[in-house]
Amino acid sequence: MLGPPPPRDEQETRSLVEKPLSNSKIVSETPKSPLGFQSLTLVPSKTDLCKAPLPNEEPPRRPRRGSALRQVLIALIANLGPVNTGMVFGFSAVAIPQLMSANSTIKIDSDQASWIASLSSLSTPLGCILGGYLMDLLGRRTTLLLLEVPLVAGWLLIATAGGVPQIYAGRLLVGLGSGLVGAPARVYTGEVSQPHLRGTLAALASVAVSLGVLIEYGGGAATEWPVLAGLSAALPLAAFLLTALLLPETPAWLLTQGKKDKARKALHRLRADTCDVERELADLEAFRANIANLKSSAGPTAPPPKQHSIIKSLFEPAALKPFSILVIYFLIYQFSGVNSITFYAVEVFRESAEGIDDYLATVALGVVRLLFTMLACGLLRRCGRRPLTFISSIGCGVTMLGLGTYMYLAKEAKEAGLAPPPSWIPVLCIFSFTAVSTIGYLVVPWVMIGEVYPSRVRGLLGGLTTCAAHMFVFTVVKTFPFLQLTAGVHGAFWIYGIISTLGTVFFYFFLPETKGKSLEEIEDYFAGRRDTLDTPKKRPIVISQPV
Repeated sequence: MLGPPPPRDEQETRSLVEKPLSNSKIVSETPKSPLGFQSLTLVPSKTDLCKAPLPNEEPPRRPRRGSALRQVLIALIANLGPVNTGMVFGFSAVAIPQLMSANSTIKIDSDQASWIASLSSLSTPLGCILGGYLMDLLGRRTTLLLLEVPLVAGWLLIATAGGVPQIYAGRLLVGLGSGLVGAPARVYTGEVSQPHLRGTLAALASVAVSLGVLIEYGGGAATEWPVLAGLSAALPLAAFLLTALLLPETPAWLLTQGKKDKARKALHRLRADTCDVERELADLEAFRANIANLKSSAGPTAPPPKQHSIIKSLFEPAALKPFSILVIYFLIYQFSGVNSITFYAVEVFRESAEGIDDYLATVALGVVRLLFTMLACGLLRRCGRRPLTFISSIGCGVTMLGLGTYMYLAKEAKEAGLAPPPSWIPVLCIFSFTAVSTIGYLVVPWVMIGEVYPSRVRGLLGGLTTCAAHMFVFTVVKTFPFLQLTAGVHGAFWIYGIISTLGTVFFYFFLPETKGKSLEEIEDYFAGRRDTLDTPKKRPIVISQPV
């Protein structure tokens, strides 16, 4: 049995009752009951009424949005790697003319020049595969640190090269580093940024590549290639130090490793103390719990997915159709001559436009590429994938055909002893080509890699598509000198123009519009569960009225 509570003196009772409402007054009290209970009537003061929360009112919460400045600065550091990728692209454009000059200490021919330009693209696919594996195994931050090692080593090897083999080895190393950085930089940026900033910060990688190209173009106009390579090593070294000192591991990856306390500390560093870190951490944990529930929904006896079932998924229409479309997209994109211009810019200006400073024109070309990359990132949110692709395919076709025609007429005029056509025509063609190719070709297919593949094989197919894209880069860059030799300079540009123009037909019939569509809608479309991705038109509502 329960006995009476231990006796309390009147003062203790009053203090316990009055504690919640410190300014309240006791206006009446009843005699103590046999069990020792006493009833008190309280009248709260105005101060207590103001302080007391309403019955359904939640306590005030901290804002969900963290420090935008911190997230932007962290994303900038993480995207120093893609800047280096652009530097790898742009280096050959300024180094090859210097290596082929009469006063060069290392003599190269056109075949060796093509290998110097293209070897970096040969090792990049390996880096793409290895980077994705290390990112999941060791973490995003650790992978960002490790990938700087081959970049620093490669640039220093080029800078100190005493012969062509050392340059080859250095280009292979920087290409490997460029492949390693692709996925980790984008995934890290996506996982540390909040939704309201994620779209803008995700576009930093494309802008960073164009910035890297511009840096090498400018450096090549001001200094010799060994000095430029040595200075280029400073960027991955600085990225390594900044990443080690300032970047935390992503909370999402830490939670997959069961490190909740470290995830909380990482969020505090990413968001600042004014943000509701606990709420965001709870959301991340809830998302992981939902994924775990989905995996276990088939029952405890359900067998784990087998390797052959994943391979079978690769040949299903939902995977095979978008993979085929994107591989052909990258094929048309690369064989329209985009990277032939990027990797051989100085030589192209030297051969096509007489009377201009080819290095200064190359720097201006890098500026145009950077500006139009930033413009493309904004247009991608407003326009669809198809219109931007049409701008690139038609624009690249017209400008390449125009450039080839100018080169042919200039050649004929020179042989006939006539004055060549105006030199501003090829400059206009090359600058226009860079602008229109950047609008669609350089942005759209990379965005669609994350949109069109089923979730079950998205990572695998994304890696295979990236590998195919870089193999096309290698093929185009390696064969450009051979194409000029066999078909003539004008013939090479005509071939690029024809391919891009014919590509418009393919894009018109087969490229879907994915802007504003959910991943589920896109997957249903490729799987044949819906006929179109077009948004159905709203039917007018007819209201019948009695006559």
